[in-house]
Amino acid sequence: MTVSRVTLDRIDRKILQALQADARLSSADLAERVALTASPCWRRVKRLESDGVICAYEARLDPKKLGYHVTAFISVSLEKSHTQLVHEFEAAVAAIPQVLSCHRISGRYDHLLMVVSEDLEAYGLFAEKYINGLPGIKEVYTSFVLKEVKAPTNPPLPPLEFA
Repeated sequence: MTVSRVTLDRIDRKILQALQADARLSSADLAERVALTASPCWRRVKRLESDGVICAYEARLDPKKLGYHVTAFISVSLEKSHTQLVHEFEAAVAAIPQVLSCHRISGRYDHLLMVVSEDLEAYGLFAEKYINGLPGIKEVYTSFVLKEVKAPTNPPLPPLEFA
């Protein structure tokens, strides 16, 4: 499935940069930051939402403040890669709250999961109860995060296109 790229002008980019920095900006504050009046700014934001460029507004939470002191990346190989098994595995993973992300990948492993846990002992129980019981598991390889160097964030805005 190919998604068509949306063309952004300088004002769209300013709006997106402002919202990336603070998604809680009021319409008036956003309009002021991008040097527009409120109505045209609001229309641009609504267009960016309907075009799918802005797909959500969310609060980023600190896992450690919530008691999650361990982050792990889990590489998973499935017994067989037939479609039904892959869908069953992905549906099961999507239902586990501690799994922050799951990506189907190329290479030696089939999926890469990012999970959080309270500590190593809790991770062991989590892996035993949830990960090892997932449909079609052949191999699991876990890497623990020692230090977060750069946190997940929005992608960079593409360069301006010149006519």
